[in-house]
Amino acid sequence: MSIPQSGGGVIERHEQLAEYLAAGCKPKENWRIGTEHEKFGYCKDTLKPLPYEGARSIEAVLSGLRDRHGWAPVTEGGKLIGLEKDGANVSLEPGGALELSGAPMETIHQTCDEVNVHLREVKDIADEIGVGFIGLGAAPEWQHDQMPLMPKGRYKLMDAYMGKVGTMGRAMMRRTCTVQVNLDFGSEADMVQKMRVAIALQPVATALFANSPFFEGRKNGHKSWRSRIWRDLDDARTGMVPFVFDDGFGFERWVQYALDVPMYFVYRDGEYIDALGQSFRDFLKGELPALPGEKPLMSDWADHLTTLFPEARVKKFIEMRGADGGPWRRLCALPAFWVGLTYDQGALDAAWDLVKDWDAETREALRVAASVGGLAAEAGGVKMHDLAREVLAISEVGLVARGRAGSGGLVPDETHFLNALRESVESGKVPADELVEQFEGDWGGDLSRIYAAHSY
Repeated sequence: MSIPQSGGGVIERHEQLAEYLAAGCKPKENWRIGTEHEKFGYCKDTLKPLPYEGARSIEAVLSGLRDRHGWAPVTEGGKLIGLEKDGANVSLEPGGALELSGAPMETIHQTCDEVNVHLREVKDIADEIGVGFIGLGAAPEWQHDQMPLMPKGRYKLMDAYMGKVGTMGRAMMRRTCTVQVNLDFGSEADMVQKMRVAIALQPVATALFANSPFFEGRKNGHKSWRSRIWRDLDDARTGMVPFVFDDGFGFERWVQYALDVPMYFVYRDGEYIDALGQSFRDFLKGELPALPGEKPLMSDWADHLTTLFPEARVKKFIEMRGADGGPWRRLCALPAFWVGLTYDQGALDAAWDLVKDWDAETREALRVAASVGGLAAEAGGVKMHDLAREVLAISEVGLVARGRAGSGGLVPDETHFLNALRESVESGKVPADELVEQFEGDWGGDLSRIYAAHSY
């Protein structure tokens, strides 16, 4: 979850809200790739999740990364809750999952190098204290009360609110992990096209990266339980945002959507002020009950935008949010998949041609079907396996067209990062299918074997 913002001056004009988003527009040569991924930590002897404090804990891992690998600490209320270094940060998810928000990179080669270094550093600390980390979309066995809430004011407020909306918000907070990529846009029109492709094809990412067939110790009937959880969380701030496909969509329309989403908090002087359910529109008028008479700062707007959780979202970049956390190869495959689709105009146009005739019902049905069936999903006459094959081919063409070499020129482009996805398309099996096969086969129904088999 995002580190809170501060400052930025008082918002004096409504137009500043859209201008904030538009400030993200960059020429193509300045487009970058920011990859985020989360993973569950556990004690190797008990296979229980990590507490915040103690010899084997999240705090111990963060402290080790700080002391041994040169990360600068981020604290809140005297507690170590994150780290920063070279444009990247390590943060805590509400239930203690560890997240790397990577620095903006020019190529997938660099992104993957960053992932490798991070996982190596984490393992260096974790092995020493008897801790493991595993990449899955959902906690396979742990119950809600086994997942301690991390000491961040934002999470305390969110936890309270999630108990009032939907049914699965608290499960999302504590017991899901994802891999995401943040991508740039060149103009408002470019943002619009990328967002439409991103929302329409997010179910393909959900299917290809589905990696959460277990929950609370048993099969859950879905390939991506993480995606299922997100469908019953908080309708005001989640979902497939169908207005993105309306004529006239642009920065201002996203602003209007964001203004309609109830607030969580206002951050002042290191403290989170409870604004649960209150209106940013009232805040703009100086009528926010939580801060009577005060008007918002630009940092408040930036923070509010981080409390919107649709399948793809707009900030000063576009964030792809539909994929389960997973194994190392897929941490590199996810940014490669979306960069191939969106950073070459020919590929972006081809992707749009695939989806431009779908209606909102088809897009939503594909989202649901992907969660349940992975590549076996079908909705609105669209077969996910066939769609994924087409989309992956377009992504590959896009990466070839980018022609970003790696390994000192020995690797001509970034297409090999798609290999894990090619294997899924060829076999029809996604990680969730492989996990279930192992569970029903070699593991003999013993889910505890998932940790040794799939930890980093």
